Amino acid sequence: MPVGNHPAHGESAQGGPLKRELGERHIRLMALGACIGVGLFLGSAKAIEMAGPAIMLSYIIGGLAILVIMRALGEMAVHNPVAGSFSRYAQDYLGPLAGFLTGWNYWFLWLVTCVAEITAVAIYMGIWFPDVPRWIWALMALGSMGAINLIAVKAFGEFEFWFALIKIVTIIAMVLGGIGIIAFGFGNDGVAMGISNLWSNGGFMPNGVTGVLMSLQMVMFAYLGVEMIGLTAGEARNPQKTIPQAIGSVFWRILLFYVGALFVILSIYPWNEIGSQGSPFVMTFERLGIKTAAGIINFVVITAALSSCNGGIFSTGRMLYSLAQNGQAPATFARTSKSGVPRNALLLSIGALLLGVLANYLVPEKVFVWVTSIATFGAIWTWVMILLAQLKFRAGLSTAERNALKYRMWLWPLSSYLALAFLVLVVGLMAYFPDTRVALYIGPAFLVLLTVLYYAFRLAPKEAQALTSSV
Repeated sequence: MPVGNHPAHGESAQGGPLKRELGERHIRLMALGACIGVGLFLGSAKAIEMAGPAIMLSYIIGGLAILVIMRALGEMAVHNPVAGSFSRYAQDYLGPLAGFLTGWNYWFLWLVTCVAEITAVAIYMGIWFPDVPRWIWALMALGSMGAINLIAVKAFGEFEFWFALIKIVTIIAMVLGGIGIIAFGFGNDGVAMGISNLWSNGGFMPNGVTGVLMSLQMVMFAYLGVEMIGLTAGEARNPQKTIPQAIGSVFWRILLFYVGALFVILSIYPWNEIGSQGSPFVMTFERLGIKTAAGIINFVVITAALSSCNGGIFSTGRMLYSLAQNGQAPATFARTSKSGVPRNALLLSIGALLLGVLANYLVPEKVFVWVTSIATFGAIWTWVMILLAQLKFRAGLSTAERNALKYRMWLWPLSSYLALAFLVLVVGLMAYFPDTRVALYIGPAFLVLLTVLYYAFRLAPKEAQALTSSV
């Protein structure tokens, strides 16, 4: 079975001069902030509408699946820390076509996600500056995040550290303040509110199991971004230490940031009223007596969107760099600047995002929603490839090699099969509900197009570029 040869220090396994400048605090905060996006700050209102208070169960179930997926990715990333991460592992253990599809699919899904985040920045800046055309804010957001990524990976890591910290501090403040309202009556004339709202408006599961199932695809989309930790492996100073620590915090941050925040919100407000009076975060801070709550949350939402855009540009650049190193994208994208940044790959991604922002204003809103459904399907494809690659990777090791692994998957292979079954369930649910069915037309069609291009242009990695050996 092919496995990637990897150098001991400094460079990616593909031989490119990426610099290991992401420290422990950068990667840990990236892990904490990766999947805290705009959706959480707007109250996850649509998901709550579907499942009621039982939305917390959806996040816990989805979080367990993500924990297994991240553990599988971590096992391969610690053993072989390369820039292309799961695209490279899919190529090495599932074949060159799988690697090609996974890499380009991930590149495209982050472009789509970045367009949505840039648009969000423009919308929320418009609250403060209603007379300024939105395209100006969108362009400024893209320009600033693009510039940060082009300087050096350390600049990206530093900005992402502070962006993540702002989001995390806000959520912790909201959770602590909410607990004060629930337990001690802060902002409620000293009368403790308790948690009866969790079951007194039609029960804990007001829409039954169907409501919980309906919310799962939305919950899983909220987790898009956690796999970005794998992409940092080629530029982490000490991947054997930092990546396991970052992955180990995934489940606990899901409990605190998603389940904790939703527990507080759903305890304070009846679930069937959430979303009708604006962001629950704003409402909670205002109840605590913070009159500028709307402005604070608007600022935090903007930083959350910028953070997602920053990470998305990083991801697309590294994935395109890796594809070029494998001969599956033009060779110019494999070149790096003196500061170790894949500049050409980043410039293409930024250029594509300019077209995406333009398209967002030219096409009807519904068409744009259909395009973003590729991101949902693309995220599930990425997670499935991670699990399948890890199954093949582990199966190809001898007993001694398995025992020598520095970071291991729990309950292998049962945990991998259970996570795969869960992802299949989510795809089945997407097919069942009309609102999300369109993703199963667009996503597979995009993969078929990529497959045609792969064979038409003979994009299988050349032997000289594959850098693989047989075990």
